Amino acid sequence: MKSLKDFVQAALEHVPEVTPEETLARLSEPNLLLLDVREPDEFEAGHLPGAVNLPRGWVEVKVDLEHPKRDPALADRERPVICYCGGGHRSALAARAMQEMGFTNVVSMAEGWTGWTKRGFPTA
Repeated sequence: MKSLKDFVQAALEHVPEVTPEETLARLSEPNLLLLDVREPDEFEAGHLPGAVNLPRGWVEVKVDLEHPKRDPALADRERPVICYCGGGHRSALAARAMQEMGFTNVVSMAEGWTGWTKRGFPTA
Protein backbone atom coordinates (compact mmCIF):
# COMPACT_ATOMS: atom_id res chain seq x y z
CA MET A 1 0.00 0.00 0.00
CA LYS A 2 1.29 3.43 -0.93
CA SER A 3 1.74 6.17 1.63
CA LEU A 4 -0.02 9.53 1.58
CA LYS A 5 3.28 11.07 0.51
CA ASP A 6 3.40 8.72 -2.50
CA PHE A 7 -0.20 9.60 -3.39
CA VAL A 8 0.49 13.34 -3.20
CA GLN A 9 3.73 12.99 -5.19
CA ALA A 10 1.92 11.09 -7.96
CA ALA A 11 -0.83 13.72 -8.03
CA LEU A 12 1.70 16.52 -8.39
CA GLU A 13 3.34 15.09 -11.48
CA HIS A 14 2.71 17.18 -14.60
CA VAL A 15 1.31 20.11 -12.58
CA PRO A 16 2.97 23.34 -13.73
CA GLU A 17 4.05 25.63 -10.89
CA VAL A 18 4.75 29.35 -10.59
CA THR A 19 6.51 31.29 -7.85
CA PRO A 20 4.97 34.19 -5.89
CA GLU A 21 7.03 36.57 -8.04
CA GLU A 22 5.64 35.06 -11.24
CA THR A 23 2.12 35.24 -9.81
CA LEU A 24 2.57 38.91 -8.93
CA ALA A 25 3.83 39.63 -12.45
CA ARG A 26 0.78 37.90 -13.96
CA LEU A 27 -1.89 39.72 -11.92
CA SER A 28 -2.48 42.22 -14.72
CA GLU A 29 -2.95 39.43 -17.27
CA PRO A 30 -6.39 39.72 -18.89
CA ASN A 31 -8.91 37.15 -17.70
CA LEU A 32 -6.53 35.61 -15.11
CA LEU A 33 -8.36 33.85 -12.28
CA LEU A 34 -6.47 33.58 -8.98
CA LEU A 35 -8.07 30.92 -6.78
CA ASP A 36 -7.60 30.71 -3.02
CA VAL A 37 -8.08 27.04 -2.11
CA ARG A 38 -7.31 27.43 1.61
CA GLU A 39 -9.71 26.32 4.30
CA PRO A 40 -12.31 28.96 5.32
CA ASP A 41 -10.70 29.53 8.72
CA GLU A 42 -7.44 30.42 6.97
CA PHE A 43 -9.05 33.26 4.98
CA GLU A 44 -8.94 35.56 8.02
CA ALA A 45 -5.16 35.79 7.68
CA GLY A 46 -5.61 37.95 4.58
CA HIS A 47 -5.87 37.44 0.86
CA LEU A 48 -3.82 37.93 -2.23
CA PRO A 49 -4.95 40.98 -4.18
CA GLY A 50 -7.70 40.03 -6.61
CA ALA A 51 -8.05 36.45 -5.39
CA VAL A 52 -11.33 34.55 -5.47
CA ASN A 53 -11.78 32.51 -2.30
CA LEU A 54 -12.71 28.90 -3.01
CA PRO A 55 -12.04 26.51 -0.13
CA ARG A 56 -10.35 23.19 -0.82
CA GLY A 57 -13.69 21.43 -0.38
CA TRP A 58 -14.95 23.17 -3.49
CA VAL A 59 -12.38 21.37 -5.61
CA GLU A 60 -13.09 18.05 -3.91
CA VAL A 61 -16.84 18.05 -4.51
CA LYS A 62 -17.41 20.24 -7.57
CA VAL A 63 -16.41 17.67 -10.15
CA ASP A 64 -19.29 18.41 -12.51
CA LEU A 65 -18.89 22.01 -13.60
CA GLU A 66 -22.01 21.72 -15.76
CA HIS A 67 -24.08 21.78 -12.57
CA PRO A 68 -26.61 24.66 -12.65
CA LYS A 69 -24.99 26.27 -9.60
CA ARG A 70 -21.50 26.33 -11.08
CA ASP A 71 -19.48 29.49 -10.72
CA PRO A 72 -19.77 31.49 -13.97
CA ALA A 73 -16.14 32.54 -13.53
CA LEU A 74 -15.23 28.91 -14.27
CA ALA A 75 -17.35 28.45 -17.39
CA ASP A 76 -14.32 29.03 -19.64
CA ARG A 77 -12.08 25.98 -19.33
CA GLU A 78 -9.30 27.76 -21.23
CA ARG A 79 -9.22 30.71 -18.84
CA PRO A 80 -5.79 31.09 -17.16
CA VAL A 81 -6.02 29.95 -13.52
CA ILE A 82 -3.49 30.09 -10.66
CA CYS A 83 -4.34 28.09 -7.50
CA TYR A 84 -2.72 28.89 -4.16
CA CYS A 85 -3.03 27.69 -0.58
CA GLY A 86 -1.17 27.64 2.70
CA GLY A 87 1.85 25.68 1.58
CA GLY A 88 1.78 24.44 -1.99
CA HIS A 89 0.70 20.80 -2.10
CA ARG A 90 -2.99 21.67 -1.71
CA SER A 91 -2.88 24.17 -4.56
CA ALA A 92 -1.09 21.60 -6.72
CA LEU A 93 -3.76 19.02 -5.94
CA ALA A 94 -6.44 21.61 -6.80
CA ALA A 95 -4.68 22.36 -10.08
CA ARG A 96 -4.51 18.63 -10.84
CA ALA A 97 -8.22 18.23 -10.11
CA MET A 98 -9.03 21.14 -12.42
CA GLN A 99 -6.84 19.64 -15.16
CA GLU A 100 -8.86 16.45 -14.84
CA MET A 101 -12.05 18.54 -15.17
CA GLY A 102 -10.85 19.86 -18.51
CA PHE A 103 -9.08 23.10 -17.62
CA THR A 104 -6.18 23.59 -20.03
CA ASN A 105 -4.38 26.59 -18.50
CA VAL A 106 -4.17 25.97 -14.74
CA VAL A 107 -1.05 26.16 -12.57
CA SER A 108 -0.16 25.95 -8.88
CA MET A 109 1.61 28.67 -6.94
CA ALA A 110 4.53 26.57 -5.77
CA GLU A 111 5.18 28.31 -2.47
CA GLY A 112 1.55 29.03 -1.72
CA TRP A 113 0.38 31.56 0.82
CA THR A 114 3.34 30.89 3.09
CA GLY A 115 5.86 31.85 0.43
CA TRP A 116 3.86 34.97 -0.42
CA THR A 117 3.68 36.30 3.13
CA LYS A 118 7.22 35.33 4.10
CA ARG A 119 8.51 37.40 1.19
CA GLY A 120 6.48 40.40 2.31
CA PHE A 121 4.15 40.61 -0.68
CA PRO A 122 1.02 42.71 -0.04
CA THR A 123 -2.29 41.24 1.03
CA ALA A 124 -5.70 42.77 0.45
